[in-house]
Parts: sequence; structure tokens; C-alpha cells
Amino acid sequence: MMQLKNTVKQFEDFTALDSVNLEIPKGTAFGLLGSNGAGKSTILRLFSGIYRPESGEVLIDGEPVYDNVNAKQKVFFINDETVQFGGYTLRQLKDFYKQFYPEFSEEIFERLEKVIQLPMNKKISTFSKGMKRQAIVIIGIACCTPYLLLDEAFDGLDPTMRIIVKKMLVDAMCERELTVVISSHNLKEINEMCDTAALLHHGKIVFNRELDSLKGEVHKIQTAFKEKERIFTREDFPNLEILHFEKTQSIYHIIAKGSEEQIHQALAPFEPVIADLIPLSLEEIFIYELEVLGYDSKVFE
Repeated sequence: MMQLKNTVKQFEDFTALDSVNLEIPKGTAFGLLGSNGAGKSTILRLFSGIYRPESGEVLIDGEPVYDNVNAKQKVFFINDETVQFGGYTLRQLKDFYKQFYPEFSEEIFERLEKVIQLPMNKKISTFSKGMKRQAIVIIGIACCTPYLLLDEAFDGLDPTMRIIVKKMLVDAMCERELTVVISSHNLKEINEMCDTAALLHHGKIVFNRELDSLKGEVHKIQTAFKEKERIFTREDFPNLEILHFEKTQSIYHIIAKGSEEQIHQALAPFEPVIADLIPLSLEEIFIYELEVLGYDSKVFE
């Protein structure tokens, strides 16, 4: 498990993380969502042992990460920048990382390299952005760490490159109990890859949700009632957790948490003429959740 406990990280007078608590169970695909400057990259660098927190704890399998070789060998961090690798060939870069990761697998590296067919003896500075990202992902997977962290993993990649990188990650997760943590400002990318996601804003976690359960528990309801003269309000439905409520002519548009059965039971006493439940996209769910918490959709920008 990866854990932050009341973790604070500051840069001079700027607080990048403000008393954050977070647990990422082993074997999951976890997404960190938020705009630029929200704190996503700071969390990844703390878990990698690059940054030291001002206060609180940063733990990998119960051990502090900073200045701890044993804990740091369990983590491979793929930065959103690859300029630091430019002077290496892929072969040299592989040999460099092999020194620091005792579980490095030549067999996995060779298998992935044959699929991608990257040049082994050309400097990485000559690679395209997509090739650079593929190269470091191959090495990261071959290091066979329990935890793989990716900062804006798919940013700037064309659709074909995205598919290739995603497939490599999914295959590695299926082959072993690999924990993948992906930071992104793109909700669609997180939805495609992750089981759970946390949304950060101004150094705090706004909420942390398991995505499948979230999709199943929030519904958009379009309904009209037999008693047309009456104006209904959200207070008429005390058994529903309502995120959004509005009326357009005789139709009520309600966003509510709960199972389909719970929703129909809450509406039934008022004899609905229609009661349609419409699927919501993950982005819509997050936006309505944010409204309740007093935020707006700019959190995703």
C-alpha cells in the first residue's frame, strides 16, 4: 500500500499539498485528477522519494520513502519530461536503470522492445515524443517494481501511441500485481485506465471514489407527476441524496444518488406519469458532485 498521512509539502510560501491523507491499495490502477498546480505531480514525487514532506508521512508498504533505498526500489517514476535521457541510447538507459533495480528483467525488456521495435543504439534525443515515452515505459515495466507512477502519461501522444502504451501497462498489470498510479487533467484517460480516482484542487483532495461504484450510484432522472398544479422541491424527497434539482415546464430534472430501486420508491408516492433514468458520463457525475461541495467545473481546466 502507498500512503500519505497528514502530508504537507511547501515550496517557499506556496503550499503544494495541505494535510493530505491518501491510501492506494496494492494491485490497483489509481488516477490522480486535477488542473495544473493542483498537487498531482507533487504526490508522485513524494512517493518516489524525490521530495521530502514538511510534515506528515509518506509510506510505501509501511516504510518512509525519503532517503530509504529499500522503499525507493519498489517504485518506478515516469516523469512527464524525458529531456534528461537525451544523451543515452536505449541500451545505455536500460543498463543505467538495471544498476538500481535488482528485479530488472532482461526477458521482459527484450519482449517489449521486439513488439515496439525501437532502435537500441540511437540517442533518445533523436526519438519522437511518442518513442521517448514508449522507451521509458518499457524500462519501467522491465524494472518489475510493485509500483509504477506515471505523470501525464499520455499527454501529447497520438491515438496509436496511446493505445500501445496503454496495452503495455494493462498487460503488465495482468501478469503481476502491479500498482499503477497515473496523474492527468484528462478525465477520459483516467476513466479508461483506472479503478479509482482522487480529484485534487489547490493541494487538497476534493474526493476519492471507486469509479465503477460511482457510475452505478448516481442517476439523472427525468420525471413528471400526475399532480400538475403542485410545485415539487427537493425537500419532497428526503430519502434521496439529491445533487441537482430543476424544473422545466412540467418536467423535473433530478440528479440523485441511490439505486434504481431506491429512486423509484422515492418517486412512487407522488404517482409519476414518467420516470426515466438516463446514464450520466463520469465527467457529468464529477461536476455535479463538485457543485454540492461548492466547486465548479473549472477544477478540470
